[in-house]
Amino acid sequence: MKNAIRKVAVPALLSLALLAPAAWAQQSATPSGAATSSTPTKSHAERRADSVERRINELHTQLAITDPQSSRWNAFAQTMRDNALNTGQAFHERSQKLSSMSAPDAMKSYADLTQLHADNMKKLSSSFSDLYAVLSDEQKKTADTLYRNQKLAHGKGHHGPHKGGKPASSSSAG
Repeated sequence: MKNAIRKVAVPALLSLALLAPAAWAQQSATPSGAATSSTPTKSHAERRADSVERRINELHTQLAITDPQSSRWNAFAQTMRDNALNTGQAFHERSQKLSSMSAPDAMKSYADLTQLHADNMKKLSSSFSDLYAVLSDEQKKTADTLYRNQKLAHGKGHHGPHKGGKPASSSSAG
């Protein structure tokens, strides 16, 4: 019985872990409930890029990034953009092929997405560590709060509370 539950639960939990950043990106695309009718022709990739840019701008404001910190900030922001682009492309490629994949191929492609997510998080973590090193004590306190409690970071709880301080833009975006 435990094995049967594990066979269902593990893929479901992994799916949630990978899809949560995309869901967050879609939910945060209209943070104030604004209508999206002004941009009906935007592609999913454009909406995702807009969402990442909004998140970058939110963090820039919340952390009160100064001019001397801008080079490390820009590197962190670019990592968020690159991660979002790479993840979006990988999900799109998988979705295009999924209907013709065998079960082992689907499983492997899912493992590849999971590995991409892990690699992106390592890049983002490294980039954020470089930025964190030049933050003031007050900025560090703000960052610590933002990355410990997602409800405070977004003003909502798109993913619920996190343990372990995972960065807010997992889309592998920051």
